[in-house]
Amino acid sequence: MSNSTLSADALELNEGTTAFMFISTCMVQFMTPGLALFYGGLVGNNSVISVMFQSYMALATVFLLWILCGFSLGFGEPLITVGGYGLLGNPSTYFMLQGVSVYEPLQRAGSVVASGFPGILFMAYQGMFAVITPALIVGSFIDRLRFGPSVVFTALWLLTVYCPLAFWNWGGGWMAQVGAWDFAGGMVVHESSGFSALAAVYLLGRRRYEKDQVGSAFFRKPHNIPFVLTGTAMLWFGWFGFNGGSALSSGGLAGLAMVNSQIAASAGMAAWVAQDFFLEGQPKLVGACAGTICGLVAITPCAGFIQSNLAVLAGAMASLVSYNAVKWVERLELDDAIDGIGVHGVSGLLGTILVGALADPQECLDGDTAPKWCANPGTVARSMEQVGIQAACGLFTCLYSFGMTYIILALMMFGGAVVKLTTAQAQDAARDISQYGEFAYAPQSLDLKAIVGSGSNGDGDESGMSDSDVASDQYNVSKV
Repeated sequence: MSNSTLSADALELNEGTTAFMFISTCMVQFMTPGLALFYGGLVGNNSVISVMFQSYMALATVFLLWILCGFSLGFGEPLITVGGYGLLGNPSTYFMLQGVSVYEPLQRAGSVVASGFPGILFMAYQGMFAVITPALIVGSFIDRLRFGPSVVFTALWLLTVYCPLAFWNWGGGWMAQVGAWDFAGGMVVHESSGFSALAAVYLLGRRRYEKDQVGSAFFRKPHNIPFVLTGTAMLWFGWFGFNGGSALSSGGLAGLAMVNSQIAASAGMAAWVAQDFFLEGQPKLVGACAGTICGLVAITPCAGFIQSNLAVLAGAMASLVSYNAVKWVERLELDDAIDGIGVHGVSGLLGTILVGALADPQECLDGDTAPKWCANPGTVARSMEQVGIQAACGLFTCLYSFGMTYIILALMMFGGAVVKLTTAQAQDAARDISQYGEFAYAPQSLDLKAIVGSGSNGDGDESGMSDSDVASDQYNVSKV
């Protein structure tokens, strides 16, 4: 790609913007281990390693695919167009980062994609979004998908769901062309992961435990609420880079997006705690964490498009709607272990629609004459037409994500890559000690060899038990 037609000003790097995007990239990367902690606390203590590992593994699987072809699929030159509407980026545009400059902004088809900071940094920032999105899904099918198939699923899902959605919204594809707006990932990240989780739990079924297994009901509930709180805090912190960094420059818009995120998260937390108190009779810390995430998810698509006083409404509405969505999923007996459907899918769809309802009025559409108080002049304004566009594209995202996820898992089952784990024994083999040979916590200090009594295993050990047997049995005791 030649830059001969671009001015020196267009290719100039801004040190402040570069530093801001560097920090924002690091903050979004920090969200994935935060998510692993959040999910690890929400599941039973015999599935902690599994859910954390499968989430954390996205940092390797997704980012390697991102530099190979994922970035090109999402932000490359159009490969497929129908009636002038772009459907998919060309995987060869930035294949293995060719054409991604280290000392100039990213260019595509002779124009600058994001000015003021290096193309390599833009690629990395967008790559962190790609990493966390499939990681959001894996908590929903914990105990029902082994590690190997989960890695394959993540790779296929990235290429067939995330990358097309990124291109349609942020790469100049058909959703952007029809006038839909998604500031930081309501459709691309949260609706896609939430409704993909719905397809996964519907197809893979419920978690199973032996009826006489001591503590089986406990294994279905959050086992470590401090983990949940710590993960929430890490996510909340990283979300300032997630939403604030989506301004792609340091300045007023980034500040607005950051403040809106803080306000919506606070309102979401307060609304969820209030519902727990009045409907359940007790405030719950897990509910406070869920409400925080709801507020952050809902504000994500509109963080840079609405006034800060309206962020309160967005966060509170998200908690009210998602709280009931979580209860609805439970009534349908869908085993969504981390409530991804209600918290991410439903809140993301609500936030997408709220762009059309809560954005600034029509006088802010003209960037040259817009009043100084406008949130993001020259972008989007509220109207019933815009609500319709947002709703249509949001619902299409939900249906597309659900359908493609169902197809991916169904084909993996048909091809033998996924074995549906329908019994307690089969699912137990997919949990921590059986699948990874690791457990999250040190076993209880029980001398099982002494309890078992005499016998010999030929190594001077009179218990008749090997060290691996002891570790496994101690682990089983610690679960009880």
